[in-house]
Amino acid sequence: MGVIHHAAYLPYLEEARLAYFRELGHPYGEVRRDGLEAPVLEIAVQYRRPLDFDEEVEIHLWGGAVTRTTFQLAYLLTVTGEVRATAVTVHGCIDVNGKASRLPSWIAEVFIE
Repeated sequence: MGVIHHAAYLPYLEEARLAYFRELGHPYGEVRRDGLEAPVLEIAVQYRRPLDFDEEVEIHLWGGAVTRTTFQLAYLLTVTGEVRATAVTVHGCIDVNGKASRLPSWIAEVFIE
């Protein structure tokens, strides 16, 4: 078919999320060393037009709603300016024992700006 399978969009989102955290000055490895994880609790993807193999995809990412224990990220996937998909992920924060934890203050500070 020559198009990317719908499930393959999720690793694109994950890589964009990790790059976003690095850009904010909080590489995920450091977040984990601080004893926190931010697993995906929910994900929604709206496929607008298929991605073809070997296309260069730009992923634009924004912080969304923040609570004491969760945050949202919004994604826009484009190829040469054409929208191919949009997505939203909701993340929780857990400690090393897998228990719900408050978000680090920097997440709220960055997303609320």
